[in-house]
Amino acid sequence: MKFEKDFLDKIINITSNAAIACYPHLGKKDKVLVDKAATDEMRKNLNQLDINGKVVIGEGELDQAPMLYIGEKLGTGKGPSIDIAVDPLEGTNFAANNLPGALSVLSISLKGNLFNAPETYMNKLAVGKDVPFDATDLDFSVEKNIKNIADSKNKDLDKITACILDRPRHKEIIDKLKELKVNLRLLTDGDVAGALLVTDEKYAVDIFLGVGGGPEGVLAASALDAFNCKFQGRFLFKTDKDITRANKMGIKDLNKKYNLNEIVKGESIFCATGITTGDLVNGVVKNNDKYITETFVAHKNSMIDIVKKEVAIT
Repeated sequence: MKFEKDFLDKIINITSNAAIACYPHLGKKDKVLVDKAATDEMRKNLNQLDINGKVVIGEGELDQAPMLYIGEKLGTGKGPSIDIAVDPLEGTNFAANNLPGALSVLSISLKGNLFNAPETYMNKLAVGKDVPFDATDLDFSVEKNIKNIADSKNKDLDKITACILDRPRHKEIIDKLKELKVNLRLLTDGDVAGALLVTDEKYAVDIFLGVGGGPEGVLAASALDAFNCKFQGRFLFKTDKDITRANKMGIKDLNKKYNLNEIVKGESIFCATGITTGDLVNGVVKNNDKYITETFVAHKNSMIDIVKKEVAIT
């Protein structure tokens, strides 16, 4: 089965509607309320699709409802079996404080094509398609990765930009990047969007690296696949509970390094609608009797584009 344009439009509508649902709550400093608004709207829209859907990347377990939880069944049950990866509101703090960069994110694929990532951390690396595949690797040192990227792009080190979450756990990496005179793009939140900055030269990011959420890694990989970018990830299991959960999900090699084609198999649709304006897309705008949204769409077989929609206020 291939995803047709009509189906793609419906997926774009879902993230667009979830973003619009957040609009009345922007800047109200209520993270729970704005997250619930996005989640409830996305669930409602997904349940109207003629699919037999199952959440494989969600926001927790069944007892953490109203989140879209891992294993939740969605859709009318009449259509194809679909794997669903969701982050109804990436950047909860951004939305609650009306700061740049909040997104509503959804990726779908046929059953079995999206890796079922556990709720744990993942060490990640992403580079654009203009970097040779063997130039970078999670097992290389930071210095080797940066120098190989610089060589492949014929750039000096001080013309390379690295994007990484600004966290204490990354102090050693950030110190090394500073030592190499590399430009830094430090993120306060939002490592799905951060990884996507390697997709186009206009974002001026040469490498995304560091430790972030495992589920967010799968979401990012589903978009990067459409751009023929490189992504690698390795899960970090720190507790017995993490290991038990991994074993239940069929993960036997806890130190395995996953390449993109092991995380995303076959066709997938990735949509990220701006809630507040960020690097990828503009946020929701209210204009008289309508809302205007922008969605970053990545679908390898049909389109990679920014889609603008106008939705009447009812």
